[in-house]
Amino acid sequence: MTTTETATETQVAPKGPQSLGAVFDDYRARVRGGEVGALPAVAGAIVLVLVFTVMSGTKFTNAFNFSNLILQTSAIAVFAMGLVFVLLLGEIDLSAGFTGGVAAAIVGKLMNDQDLNWVLALICGLLAGATIGLVIGLIVSRLGVPSFVVTLAFFLALQGVLLLLTGAGGTIPYRDSHVLAIMNKNMPLWLGWAFAALTVVAFAALGFSRRLQRQRAGLPTPTILVWVLKSAVFAAVVVAATAYLSKERSRNVFLASLKGVPIVVVIVAGLLVVLTFLLTRTAWGRHVYAVGGNAEAARRAGINVARVKISCFMMCSTLAAVGGVLLASRTNSVNPSTGGSDTLLFAVGAAVIGGTSLFGGRGRVLDGILGAVVITVIVNGMTLQGQPQGRVYMITGAVLLLAASVDAISRRRATATGRV
Repeated sequence: MTTTETATETQVAPKGPQSLGAVFDDYRARVRGGEVGALPAVAGAIVLVLVFTVMSGTKFTNAFNFSNLILQTSAIAVFAMGLVFVLLLGEIDLSAGFTGGVAAAIVGKLMNDQDLNWVLALICGLLAGATIGLVIGLIVSRLGVPSFVVTLAFFLALQGVLLLLTGAGGTIPYRDSHVLAIMNKNMPLWLGWAFAALTVVAFAALGFSRRLQRQRAGLPTPTILVWVLKSAVFAAVVVAATAYLSKERSRNVFLASLKGVPIVVVIVAGLLVVLTFLLTRTAWGRHVYAVGGNAEAARRAGINVARVKISCFMMCSTLAAVGGVLLASRTNSVNPSTGGSDTLLFAVGAAVIGGTSLFGGRGRVLDGILGAVVITVIVNGMTLQGQPQGRVYMITGAVLLLAASVDAISRRRATATGRV
């Protein structure tokens, strides 16, 4: 056997499990090479929580505010998850906020004026969002008009549509108990714990499955200890959060009891699982990353670039419709500012802060949630401190600029090290 043949066999031979130290060294090398992922968002969230805990004490850490943080995060997170799909293409959707507002107004109108069943009304709202995304996608992909211009035009037009839908009264009330429960009710304690247990088991099973797949493919596989540690940390966080939410947090127990995991958590978690599966486990998801990485190369590889762009804009607008309904459910009504004001700015900021690249081709659905947590903690913590709204905007803008700078630097670093 020649030396060349021996070297070839050594290269293709399956590697054994990586030690904990080797896994850490590999991760550190990837970070130095520009693959920072969600590290800045996670680190930022931890630091912010510690800072506001020290500054505000129990005002920030009590169970009532913890639940409030979840509710504040959920709508922004859903908008941000939708924007991730567009940002992965290197595009932008400035109309997502008012798309959500218009969809929520349509849902309210159908339930109030047409006495339509709430399920059918929600489906119509989602279809309205998808239709808006379809039109935007067609203009961007077929006519070649920049998405910034197209969505800015839709931003203005949809704001006008929302004003017409809300009419002279200025509001469209939500009265259906099922829709209101989404953001205002909690699961029974036993159901919350069952959901927590299912989440922990699913996370551990998925991690173990991925480990087996890498092992069978002959890829470097972390030792079983890494899987155990990840699963244990995740389980500890989920159990602690569930236990905290299971405490009585009502300020007046005689009027109403508040305890349990908010219903909206199940919706956001379900969207995270389904959308992550679409992006990571389907051919369509691989095409999205390919188009975002290099549209021309994707076209030459036989990918229908226009169809991918249209589908991503439709996904963004459909999720915006979900986010609009969540906003309306929280406030019990739709008004001319639903989906406007800070909603779009915070949603785009959340996606970028969470780790999705503005240059396309890099990002995850989870980024939208992580970024939304960072933004919500900033807004909530500074509000509890009695800081003026102007200062809140300034700090949030600074964090967004920092995240965009980290994205640009990490991408340049990744290019220099050959990781892109």
